[in-house]
Amino acid sequence: MLIDELEINFSDGLTIITGETGAGKSILLGALNLILGQRADHQSLLTAASKCVVEAVFDIKNYGLESFFEANDLDYEKETTVRREITPEGKSRAFINDTPVTLTVLKSLTSALVDIHSQHETLLINQSGFQLKIVDAFAGNAKFLQQYTAQYKEYRSVKEDLTEALEKEQQAKSESDYLNFQLNELTEASLNEGEQEKLEEEQERLTHAEEIAGQINHLIQLLAEGEDNLISGLSTGKQLLHSLTRFGSPYKELEERIAQLYLEIKDIAGELNSAASNTQADPRRLEQLQERLAVIYRMQQKHRVDSVNALIALMENLQQKLEGIHSLEEQISRLQKEELRLETSLRKLSGELAEKRREAAPNIEKEILRLLSELAMPHARLKVSFITAEENEFYPDGKDKVNFLFAANKGSEYREIQKSASGGELSRIMLCIKALQAGVSQMPTLIFDEIDTGISGETAAKTGAILKSMSAHHQLLSITHLPQIAARGNAHIFVFKETGKSHTRTRLRQLTGEERVREVARLLSGEQLTPAALDNARDLLATT
Repeated sequence: MLIDELEINFSDGLTIITGETGAGKSILLGALNLILGQRADHQSLLTAASKCVVEAVFDIKNYGLESFFEANDLDYEKETTVRREITPEGKSRAFINDTPVTLTVLKSLTSALVDIHSQHETLLINQSGFQLKIVDAFAGNAKFLQQYTAQYKEYRSVKEDLTEALEKEQQAKSESDYLNFQLNELTEASLNEGEQEKLEEEQERLTHAEEIAGQINHLIQLLAEGEDNLISGLSTGKQLLHSLTRFGSPYKELEERIAQLYLEIKDIAGELNSAASNTQADPRRLEQLQERLAVIYRMQQKHRVDSVNALIALMENLQQKLEGIHSLEEQISRLQKEELRLETSLRKLSGELAEKRREAAPNIEKEILRLLSELAMPHARLKVSFITAEENEFYPDGKDKVNFLFAANKGSEYREIQKSASGGELSRIMLCIKALQAGVSQMPTLIFDEIDTGISGETAAKTGAILKSMSAHHQLLSITHLPQIAARGNAHIFVFKETGKSHTRTRLRQLTGEERVREVARLLSGEQLTPAALDNARDLLATT
């Protein structure tokens, strides 16, 4: 990294950036790419102990971006500041008007503000998606595309939900018969909460009825019917204590306590008598209990649970699953109707997109060929070819795929552009496309990084003229090595290296007057400036 601190103010119109190889022009683009949300590389930091800060201020008052700021909860400023910071540890932070934002939000904003075209980007022209964007920009399809994209996203979501619902339905239907069988079996069992415990208790009583009756009768003998039964003893004790009550209150209290015992034991004896009369062997009832419990035990074993409550919970779960199958059918019906509605809407919108694209295609061909002719390709031909999707097939941007077919010379057959155009031809085609975009786009700033590669002479002069024309409506920056382009600039920035005792730094200087003449002359003749080169540079600057 060769920059410690640098501030640049770019003017309107065409700004030319020149400098020797290695002076730091690529570093400037790297800084701009950070602002555009590209990946940060901490190895580019000047020192390992300091962070890197890149900040750019954009005038955005005429570009209708208020809704973007509102949607992302950002303060809208006519002069908006975008900042990117990289720490020595490699962590990156982004800010819009001092509010932290994600890189996704940063990219969404800056992609509407800056377009960088480099030699690498020329490869995009071979991509069908890029070609379609060119057609849509020229056709003015932004509104239709926005509507279509929103509905296409909804359509894809509905299709995914429908596919999932159909898969669930298929699986559920294969299980529904078995679920119904299980539910009917459990329902016919008429299970009740707490039933098992009551049945098992009653079964236990009936199984041991004779033993229980014998023990009860023995207790009755002890309490009420035996020769020395407890009730008779308590009755006698109560009478004896009553005769002692005249000798003091303690005897009265004891009498009351024995009286209470007498009544309690007598009540117990009564209940034992009642239990004795109700405790008798009942083989028929016992058989009924055993049959009922056998049903319960079989259900528990089958479903691997240990209580009636668990069986009831299982039954409710089965009921919900079967109800779910029914509701799934309703959901599928609703989704199918929604899918049909969206297909109808997408078909209409995609038809409108297709119509506008095909209306725009001849003008695109005509304008690109006109510009190519100016760039020394008078016999070049370009055709915009469309491929339409099947009836119920939709792409993310309509029903069209586009293919730019190109023929460079007379008599040449049309072929896909990547198969028929050389590197220099691709660069000129891309410049023409950018010029077309500039005429229909609201992009505030366009940056061309060595768009002049592979051209010279009159073609370079024509390239400069096209860039100059584009800059009438856009702020345009061009990094160039060609004097024919450099002479076209409204402003000229020179990038150079300054070497001190212990370090080398990249510096910038705004060139005016004679300095600019000398720089254009350097581009013409190299470091040895000749009087002829200086005169030629003055002529270029005067005529452009």
